[in-house]
Amino acid sequence: MTEPVQAPRPNRFARLRAATDRVPTKWFATIGTVLFLAATAAFGGLNDVPAEAKVLDELTVGETHTSPQLAITVERGVLIDSLSGTGAFPDEEKGERLLVLLVEVENRWDRPLATFGSEGVQRAVLLEGDARAADGIVREDDQTVTPWLQPGVPALLAFSWVVPGDAYADGDALKIVLGDATLYQAQLLSSGESWVDRAPAAVVTIPLEDVGAGAES
Repeated sequence: MTEPVQAPRPNRFARLRAATDRVPTKWFATIGTVLFLAATAAFGGLNDVPAEAKVLDELTVGETHTSPQLAITVERGVLIDSLSGTGAFPDEEKGERLLVLLVEVENRWDRPLATFGSEGVQRAVLLEGDARAADGIVREDDQTVTPWLQPGVPALLAFSWVVPGDAYADGDALKIVLGDATLYQAQLLSSGESWVDRAPAAVVTIPLEDVGAGAES
């Protein structure tokens, strides 16, 4: 009696090929893309092209920088030993002084803006190389500290920083960085609008005046 002939058992490679034949071709393209991106990122390939640095507008004293939120005009910069009513308090024993900028600011939005706080204009005017916001802001006409800015009404403000006594000198060409914010409109779970993501937009170069104790200034 003749024994039946048994079919050869498929080896592992044949089973693997049969399994891959059942995988849609587009899956291989997706898998290949994922592996390529992972390998590229591992070797830093995705970070080879740096983002272009924004070129800031160059302004001089009295020139106005305008954004959707604010119109800012830097008018004067002084060094002074102390100045009452600014909201900034230098320590005499440490030799600290005040650096004060006189800046006209107009609120171009359709509602009042605070000078301090997360949506305020406090960080719209900064000293180059110094990330600190002003220690105090006051209106020059009525001496209101941290005032609100009404829409369309320009206000002359004094921005004051406490600085080391030897940090600045008379005649220094001081650079002031002006920043623009983006209007954010809340969606989904919240509502309303707010100004966020303030970024440098212009730089003003201004001669610094040392007025000493400031009794006659």
